[in-house]
Amino acid sequence: MNVSKRKLYVLFTALLVFVVYAFSGLLHKTQTVEGQEDTANLIDSTDARHETAIFAAGCFWSTEEAYEKLPGVTSVTPGYIGGPEKNPSYGEVAAGLTGHLESVKVTFNPDLVTYDELLQVFWRGVDPTDAGGQFVDRGKQYQAAIFYNSDHQKKLAEASRDALAASKRFDKPIVTKIEAASVFYKAEDEHQDYYKKNPISYKITEFMSGRDAFADAKWGSEREVKIPARHTVTKDFNKEEKLKMLTKLQYQVTQNGIDEPPFDNEYWDNKAEGIYVDIVSGEPLFSSKDKYDAGTGWPSFTKPIDPANIVSKKGGFLGMTEVVRSRKADSFLGNVFSDGPKPTGLRYCINSASLQFIPKAELEERGYGAYAKQFE
Repeated sequence: MNVSKRKLYVLFTALLVFVVYAFSGLLHKTQTVEGQEDTANLIDSTDARHETAIFAAGCFWSTEEAYEKLPGVTSVTPGYIGGPEKNPSYGEVAAGLTGHLESVKVTFNPDLVTYDELLQVFWRGVDPTDAGGQFVDRGKQYQAAIFYNSDHQKKLAEASRDALAASKRFDKPIVTKIEAASVFYKAEDEHQDYYKKNPISYKITEFMSGRDAFADAKWGSEREVKIPARHTVTKDFNKEEKLKMLTKLQYQVTQNGIDEPPFDNEYWDNKAEGIYVDIVSGEPLFSSKDKYDAGTGWPSFTKPIDPANIVSKKGGFLGMTEVVRSRKADSFLGNVFSDGPKPTGLRYCINSASLQFIPKAELEERGYGAYAKQFE
């Protein structure tokens, strides 16, 4: 073979390898992304550290105070929602001229307080059978309503309404509206933190409204929504100290990305109920509810317990595999493949050395009580 033909042969071979590699990578990426979208639809999770909820419960001064006292709530903003007019004023809304409802936008950390718990607080602060306003505040601008930001919130809101109706706590039908959130307009500064700025007039107004008396009569000892202390991963956890506590194998896996042996690791055949957290940070990663035997010798899961705690990126030989790491600790966990069972079609193949198992009986005492309900 002469030099020119040899060069042509090498060039053709290199081009063929590149095309095969590019096509394989694209196919793998497409399959994985599609699977991740399916998982996102199942879990319907946005930013797990920062979500918003919008409630209309009559006078927004009272609603603001009720939610600001809850653990996990980072801010409560009184405002207006539900009308066609842009930039409505308090005077216009209070007069019923714009179609808006007085409402509050609640920003919360779902690791510390759940949307369902926010709904329970809502129901205890309204008369859900009154379509003409709330207590002394009359008019549709003061009616009770829930404005959802996602399909997941919609389902939870409807389920809580149906459960309340089934409880027969109220003699009349539940008429509280549940609608998709539209544009929310922040109220004027004098209505932000009104109960703090005007404590005396606020207390008089609340007493005269009859809201407290109504809630006590309808809910009694169940009026207060008890929110348990929950585990959350903070950005300032001491990673350096945590790494000193790892075994040699745990360090090699989490920090150097070296897989442990199959069929010779702690959790590959663990069938106990509970959750799996990052060995370094403690952030929740997977649930036994989503664990299955893939025959690989490593723990396998169809989806993460919280997608926000997982980061996946191209890695491995020539970037042909999807590498999975934890978000806070940046621990190497394993890989995700698109050959898993339905409904996600994904297989998260994870190293036991990257995980710590929390049995369901210990979830509350170890700060993971938010994940206990799935095992009831």
